[in-house]
Amino acid sequence: MNIRIYNARILTMEENRPLFEGELHVRENQISYVGPELHKEAKELADVSWDREIDAQGNVIMPGFKNAHTHSAMTCLRSYADDLPLLDWLNKQVFPMEAKLTPEDIYHLSKLAILEYLTSGMTANFDMYLTPDTVAQASLDCGFRTVMCGGLNNFSQSFEELEEWYRKYSDPESLVTFRLGFHAEYTNSRENLEKLSALAHKYQAPMYTHNSESRSEVEGCLERYGMTPTALFEALGMFDFGGAGFHCIHMTDEDLDILKKRNVYVVTNPGSNTKLASGIARIEDMLKCGVHVAIGTDGPASNNCLDMFREMFLVTGLAKLRADDASAVDANQVLRMATVEGAHAMGLPNCDVLAEGKLADLIMIDLHQPNMQPLNNITKNIVYSGSKQNVKLTMVNGRILYENGEFYVGTPAEEIYAKANEIVSRMKKS
Repeated sequence: MNIRIYNARILTMEENRPLFEGELHVRENQISYVGPELHKEAKELADVSWDREIDAQGNVIMPGFKNAHTHSAMTCLRSYADDLPLLDWLNKQVFPMEAKLTPEDIYHLSKLAILEYLTSGMTANFDMYLTPDTVAQASLDCGFRTVMCGGLNNFSQSFEELEEWYRKYSDPESLVTFRLGFHAEYTNSRENLEKLSALAHKYQAPMYTHNSESRSEVEGCLERYGMTPTALFEALGMFDFGGAGFHCIHMTDEDLDILKKRNVYVVTNPGSNTKLASGIARIEDMLKCGVHVAIGTDGPASNNCLDMFREMFLVTGLAKLRADDASAVDANQVLRMATVEGAHAMGLPNCDVLAEGKLADLIMIDLHQPNMQPLNNITKNIVYSGSKQNVKLTMVNGRILYENGEFYVGTPAEEIYAKANEIVSRMKKS
């Protein structure tokens, strides 16, 4: 579709380009114009037949948020196993229930997560889960952008599958792509880790994994190898081509130096880390030493909410508490983490900012709500007082998937809800 959005406040998220009033054009799945409001003569010269013209009514148009770490199909475990220590939560509740999931279950449960991503202004997610093919199909059927990440461990997935998925979902123009990854150091043998490193070198590809999420994880690695997980990955050459670590809470200065040296992103997940009492990441230290930081929600079993607004507030709020400094980690830095840095961490350079030729993955933030008034500082309002209620429109790849509380994903939302509850009911009985 050809869509014109006018009378908008536009936040492109480009470096040194402040919020401005103007309009944005979408042709098919790309942005064809973003700039000041065009005069009548210029519009006529453009000779475009618009399928739709949207009056933004002074609301903000900006890049969509990127959920840079999640496990979508864990929607089945939302509020199922709460208020437990991390290892009890995983081993006694999560893993036994996950063993009951079928690939078809994961398809339907992923669609439920996609609905929630859309309501939170997310236009892409970085999904690590058990059956990438059904995760991919859910995203394609909904029209949502997903980067999948391998979750190889000693118990599930294989090197053959990992390589097959990497090659199968290699088209950068597709809504669905795949990155090499594994669950974590503590769920993989030394042999597995060495093979993963060889695979990264074969394709000169970045590698992604959970990293230093808990103290016990780091202590266990020190006992096994005499070094932290990050130092072990460096010794094995696993990050020679970059990548990202999810969580990265219990990090040493040496660990941060390695991440900086290898251009490895940190994807922080403050909501999940707070709820599981995993700790507070060293976000201010990471930024000061030049490590790039993106934001994820983690899965809906541990968070339990797939809400980028809450994550943004927690990123800056917890950083201020940790540093005992109210000026630590400025809200504008956090907004960049949730958009530009997330896109780069996920390998989506064409979805990072609003600019001509970029993919049309964007959102409209409703300023005509009491929590966004007065307009003293719009970008800081988004981080400190914004919420899902302010997401008026979410567009992915030039297609509006959510607008004014309605979903346009090919399946009625109530059908998706009913299917999720049917799956959970069966799992509890079996």
